[in-house]
Amino acid sequence: MLEFTFLIDHLKNSLNTASLPGIEAQLSMAPKTRQEELSRWNHKGDVHQSAVLVLFYPDVKTTKLVFIKRPVDNSVHSGQIAFPGGRVEKEDASFEDTALREAWEEVNIQPSSVSILGVLSKLHIPPSNFDVYPIVGYCPARPPLKGNNEVDKILEVKLEELLNPGTKTTKTIHHRLGKLVDVPCYFVEDEIIWGATAMMLGELLAIIDPD
Repeated sequence: MLEFTFLIDHLKNSLNTASLPGIEAQLSMAPKTRQEELSRWNHKGDVHQSAVLVLFYPDVKTTKLVFIKRPVDNSVHSGQIAFPGGRVEKEDASFEDTALREAWEEVNIQPSSVSILGVLSKLHIPPSNFDVYPIVGYCPARPPLKGNNEVDKILEVKLEELLNPGTKTTKTIHHRLGKLVDVPCYFVEDEIIWGATAMMLGELLAIIDPD
């Protein structure tokens, strides 16, 4: 397991001085339906802008990342695992501000407690017609996590679990297009991390463990 301070230094250097793995790493975790959705949603009007917070923190002898599970409702991303985040608002001066504000609103992460390391590659999400900017940061200790009404539950996932090859798998889901679809995913804590979140995570893990 990577020691926390070494991991943070590695991410800081990689996100700011090296070229990112980008689309190749993202597509390694893309569902087969992505191309169909791109064709179906690409001309839906103006693309919306959003940002998410990919947050690391140390916990005893391990490192964890924060995810949320969206409530089951009628929204496009109903019941899915995601990073805290959301739409850019007029008061946000940057994508960093958006990610920090949303994380504060959704899971009670105080913006002043987060140190920003950099940003992963932008990713377009066809069903909601959003471009999402994954902002990577860390807290020096576990934040006092508490979900609001946009969060069904909070997942605090060990990085070593995500790096375990056995966690990366394929699962069959009931897709919003109305059919059963096999999707590449990370299976942790009896939850399936798939779609855009898995694509962002694929790039992140490729930076942390390029082998």
